[in-house]
Amino acid sequence: MNSTTRNDDELAHIRAVIDQGPFEATWESLREYGVPTWYLDAKLGIFIHWGVYSVPGFGNEWYARNMYRQGTPSFNHHVETYGPPSAFGYKDFIPDFTMKDFDPPEWARLFYQAGAQFVVPVAEHHDGFALYDEPRTEWKTTTMGPGRDIFGDLADAVRRRGMTVGASSHRAEHWFYMGGGNRFDSDVRDPRYVDFYGPAMREETDPNEEFLEDWLIRTTHIIDRYRPQVLWFDWWIERPAFKPYLKLLAAYYYNRAAEWGRSVVINYKFDAFAEGTAVFDVERGAQTGIREDVWQNDTSVSRNSWSSVSDQDYKSPKDVVDELVDVVSKNGVLLLNIGPNADGTIPGEQRRILEGLGAWLAVNGEAIYGTRPWKVFGEGPTRVQGGSFTDSTALGLTHEDIRFTCRELPDQSYLYATTTVWPPDGVLRIKSLGRASGLSDEDVLGVGVLGAGRAGDFDTADEAPFEISDGELAVVLPETRTTEHGVSVRIVLGDKKKEVRRSDYLHG
Repeated sequence: MNSTTRNDDELAHIRAVIDQGPFEATWESLREYGVPTWYLDAKLGIFIHWGVYSVPGFGNEWYARNMYRQGTPSFNHHVETYGPPSAFGYKDFIPDFTMKDFDPPEWARLFYQAGAQFVVPVAEHHDGFALYDEPRTEWKTTTMGPGRDIFGDLADAVRRRGMTVGASSHRAEHWFYMGGGNRFDSDVRDPRYVDFYGPAMREETDPNEEFLEDWLIRTTHIIDRYRPQVLWFDWWIERPAFKPYLKLLAAYYYNRAAEWGRSVVINYKFDAFAEGTAVFDVERGAQTGIREDVWQNDTSVSRNSWSSVSDQDYKSPKDVVDELVDVVSKNGVLLLNIGPNADGTIPGEQRRILEGLGAWLAVNGEAIYGTRPWKVFGEGPTRVQGGSFTDSTALGLTHEDIRFTCRELPDQSYLYATTTVWPPDGVLRIKSLGRASGLSDEDVLGVGVLGAGRAGDFDTADEAPFEISDGELAVVLPETRTTEHGVSVRIVLGDKKKEVRRSDYLHG
């Protein structure tokens, strides 16, 4: 079936689901949506950019567009390596996108070891090649390239590990993505390939009704076939032409989730969705302070590409830990991307980063998972730049940069203070808990260092000596460092007039 074929029956089905469910396709109704607790608690997800663009492995995941833009490094590389686009077009990479060494259970094991609570593979990128079994096109992994439903196979393996499955759709940008090919590759307008290359329009033009309906129908196929609990969208859907279809899509998804008895999340950028109807996403970015509504930072282990390329500028495990603790302290969730190779292997450096993050979380995860923001996100000299695309340089948090999270209990509360650099004198100095700060009117009942308790016990901490002055709470850390990247302490706050047993704050 041609990808732009209008299907009145499917549109009628979409409207029927909306009519029968609790949500209507209006912003007013969609504001009744509530972000699920599982997502608020999860804090860390894995994003995966994989596709035909992994075959050339040059530049970044936008190779399909840039190889048709004269003067770009990708265009020049393509001509030098494969010949002119008219002789070797983007479709000619598909046979080499084999994923022959793709091992879904092993991927899922690695993500689980990294501490991820949910996984969001790209279901379709801008290039229009579906990595799932999309019935409206033949340009997909089940009929070409790997010859298997690689999205579905991974989703099954992720669920078997107890993690939540999401999906991302970048289909919207396909309206214009191959437009440059009109000049260099006659296949772009060939009727035999129009379902793959088309519409190949100019970026400044609005998508037509046919394209928008096809976008909506394809997205509902992902929802119904795979039941993802996160649905992530890239930019460009914020254009006015998409707005009516976004409301239809959200109402359909939320109503379907109600049928399944599951709670779900939509991630969006800019102002695509009305505030309060979905979860705001900041690409490669940060907040300067605590955001009242939960938000997400989608970033990557590499600074220069989301997909597999030959010259990755990798972050260090410490860089990623910095991003995680900063995001979580500001009421955020981190969606961390990797880019597998075209043969289905995950590069060694990416594994090292994930394993390093997992080792840190195995000790300090109590200060991350299931927590909520405190009164202030943190303290310290390092200033974090807010907004998108701020990760070109490392945050570079120091031993004086402390990030806070908390957990409320019936008679007391836990405040977690985390630094990603071990204090050189072995004392963690927390100015926000000095008597003169005015931030807490509760007593400090005890302090424990995460990971300093019984070996292998996630929820233990050894009591640490501490002293409170007007200027700080000083915590004496153990001689043996708990992790390579700093330390987290659990501070028990409450009323000293009430008797509190040591076990209450070590194992509550």
